[in-house]
Amino acid sequence: RMTRLVGLSPIADEGTRLLVLGSFPGVASLRAQQYYGHPQNAFWRILGAVWALPLMQATYAERVAAARAHGLGIWDVYASCEREGSLDADIRGAVLNDFAALRARCPQLRAIAHNGGESFRHAHHTRALGLPVLRLPSTSPANASWSFDRKLAAWREALAAHGVA
Repeated sequence: RMTRLVGLSPIADEGTRLLVLGSFPGVASLRAQQYYGHPQNAFWRILGAVWALPLMQATYAERVAAARAHGLGIWDVYASCEREGSLDADIRGAVLNDFAALRARCPQLRAIAHNGGESFRHAHHTRALGLPVLRLPSTSPANASWSFDRKLAAWREALAAHGVA
C-alpha cells in the first residue's frame, strides 16, 4: 500500500490577488517543504523574470516574501494523495483542498490560475468561487513541449492581466 502524502500549507493572505494552484508537490518539494522545490521547475525562474528579481539566487523565504509582496498566492488543488515519485499521472486517492475556506481568507482575490493540466482538471471546483479561472502552462520540467520563453510569455500575460506583474 502506498503512503498517503500531505501537501503544503497555502501561501495566501489578505493581500492575495491571484492564486496559483499546482496539482501536488513533487518529491523534492515535499522533502524541502517548499513550493516548486525541484531545481528544474521553471516557476521561480518565471516569477523572477516577470518581476525583474533575482529569485533563483534568493532563499525560499525571500521567494515567498516576493510572492506575497506582489499579491501572488500559492497552493495546490490536492490536500493529500497517494503517489510514488513525482508525476501527476501517478496520483491516486487525491483529496481536494478547501478552496472556499481559502477564498474567505483572501478578500482581494481576483482570479485563480491553474499551473498545468492536472490542476486545471478541477477548474469546475474553483469556478464555483465566482472568480475568473485561468489555465497556465505547467512550469514542471515534465512539460517539455513548451519552451521556457513560451511559458514565460503566457505567465507574464496572465500575471499582468490580474495585477500581479
